[in-house]
Amino acid sequence: MDDGPTPFTFPDAQDFNDNWLKIAAHSQTLISQFLSSNDAYLQQANLDPMAVGRAFLEMTNRVLTSPQHLADSHITLWQDYMKLWQNATLRMMGGTPDPVIEPEQGDKRFRDSEWTENQVYDFIKQSYLLSARWMQGVVQSAGGDEEHDSRKLDFFTRQFIDAISPSNFALTNPEVMRETLASGGDNLVKGLQNLLDDLGRGQGKLNISQTDLEAFAIGENIATTPGQVIFRNELIELIQYEPATKTVYKRPLLVLPPWINKYYILDLKPQNSLVKWLTEQGYTTFIISWRNPDVRHAAFGFDDYMRLGPLAALDVIEQITGEKSVHALGYCIGGTLLACTLAWLEATGAAARIPAATFFVSQVDFSEAGELKLFVDDEQIANMQATMDEKGFLDGHTMATTFNMLRSNDLIWSFVINNYLMGKDPFPFDLLYWNSDSTRVTRAAHEFYLREMYQNNNLVKPGKVEMNGVAIDLSQIKIPIYIQAAETDHICPYNSVYKATQIYSGDCRFVLAGSGHIAGVVNPPSANKYYHYTNDTLPQTAREWLHDATRHPGSWWPDWHQWSAPKCGKKIPARTPANALEPAPGSYVKTRYG
Repeated sequence: MDDGPTPFTFPDAQDFNDNWLKIAAHSQTLISQFLSSNDAYLQQANLDPMAVGRAFLEMTNRVLTSPQHLADSHITLWQDYMKLWQNATLRMMGGTPDPVIEPEQGDKRFRDSEWTENQVYDFIKQSYLLSARWMQGVVQSAGGDEEHDSRKLDFFTRQFIDAISPSNFALTNPEVMRETLASGGDNLVKGLQNLLDDLGRGQGKLNISQTDLEAFAIGENIATTPGQVIFRNELIELIQYEPATKTVYKRPLLVLPPWINKYYILDLKPQNSLVKWLTEQGYTTFIISWRNPDVRHAAFGFDDYMRLGPLAALDVIEQITGEKSVHALGYCIGGTLLACTLAWLEATGAAARIPAATFFVSQVDFSEAGELKLFVDDEQIANMQATMDEKGFLDGHTMATTFNMLRSNDLIWSFVINNYLMGKDPFPFDLLYWNSDSTRVTRAAHEFYLREMYQNNNLVKPGKVEMNGVAIDLSQIKIPIYIQAAETDHICPYNSVYKATQIYSGDCRFVLAGSGHIAGVVNPPSANKYYHYTNDTLPQTAREWLHDATRHPGSWWPDWHQWSAPKCGKKIPARTPANALEPAPGSYVKTRYG
């Protein structure tokens, strides 16, 4: 039987007072550190690089030109508040009225029972939800001439709404209040120290700890699948993994991970390592570990990533195995590069070097690329270019913050509550350690990616993109292709990933996994988690495909293996890594900045 929240005892008054003095001292340190570290930023505070201010001003003008609509929305909000007051009165008199509004399913902010059982917190919660719904309604109904600006307004309105949630403030969060009273304010003192530590780690910029950064070490308890670095150039280390079976498929497997993050997302712990699983299925597995660049690599462009990445790897693999072809697998932007490489090989008469390919959550048609497109317009690219021209790269923390904003309640505000309000240390979690291990992106490659793909969508226009001086055409790719997408992917939406099935000329298989951009990919069969959809037909849209798809429990990895194995040839005696430079995971992956 649930007896409700655990009762607390009031702290000693002197202890409570001492803690508030500590909070005041910490706060003074915090403010001083922020001002000293951000003097240049504060001087330029009039800049609006996201162009959000201009968009909001235009929206305000549109709203003011429709006073009747604005009045109607205010009346609706007033009626909702009246009903909320009536319900609050009924509850005070012992009634049990239905809520005026409830959180959306899956909203974790209001899980604590006090948000429902305590009349004050329930009123605060419903007031917030009503105001949030009204605010979004006003912004959405205002519309606008430019769809991009309208979507940007909606996105940043949601960011503001999420930021002002009562769960994010000590006095309006029942869990925080209970902890504060029970600990005499120790949680807030510890939280302020956590905040100072994160500011120090970010050198004046807030770098929120999402996990215990001391709990993991690359090559010791993550990225531990045995292997050797067999090749190194200015941009990559090529790792060949030790075989886990006595025989292996004749055709090797080459994995191209994204360079926006580090490769070991595919080799976290042994229990969820895709790399380890691949070796256990009998694949001679090679993976590219991209360099974490600095200013010396500023001019490395997309063609350099192809030339020094997959093309260099193909030559090395041929030299040490004798195999002239590989099955290639690309993840996210690594898949986008793989598509460019396949088209380049086709255009240069070398398509036989990769006779089959797999794509994990990879986009090639960026017309419906999701909310990341909101960060890609002329004004924002110009501002980003100015920063990259000065540094020679895009800072990894900037990219990580952008991704976190797409899921701000899960990846920002939940940690603000846990670390700073509750005063707790973040839980050790390998995936979040990887997420915090951000990487830089070279200026030339990132400018090309944003302009040619996200902004102009030129990759799907035959001949509009050149790689190493050769115009490429994705529709000329004729090899068998396996495309995997994830149902709740907020970085590469599955409807965007699906568009590739309508571009390539060869046979395609599309599979949709449960979960998102990471968990939808890293889902070993042994975990028995999530589900996946299959459909042997490829109608024009993802919606049509999903309507007739069959849902299967568990991981999609076995489906891929069933598709891939026949394309990798007969079994031969296992190959061990040759020409070893150093043990996996190598040196490039260990370079951290900030």
